[in-house]
Amino acid sequence: MEAMLGFSTNLSHVLRMTRALVAGGRSVDLMGLERQVGLLCAKTLDLPPDEGRTLRPLLINLLADLDSLSSTLREHSTQDPDG
Repeated sequence: MEAMLGFSTNLSHVLRMTRALVAGGRSVDLMGLERQVGLLCAKTLDLPPDEGRTLRPLLINLLADLDSLSSTLREHSTQDPDG
């Protein structure tokens, strides 16, 4: 369970850092991100139901981080690169 908490927290930090880089105009490589999110989801489903439910708030926050990154990526992909 502690490993899952750490994994979720680390993934959230990665998403926030990636969002900050994109917001700053930096190019990012998202290769492997889908796999990491999928791994977290699969491992969460493997937990006993009571333990899995305790991770629900972390997963909701992680979804918010993903949505925020997605929004930032959309905003910056439509901007004129010449300013």
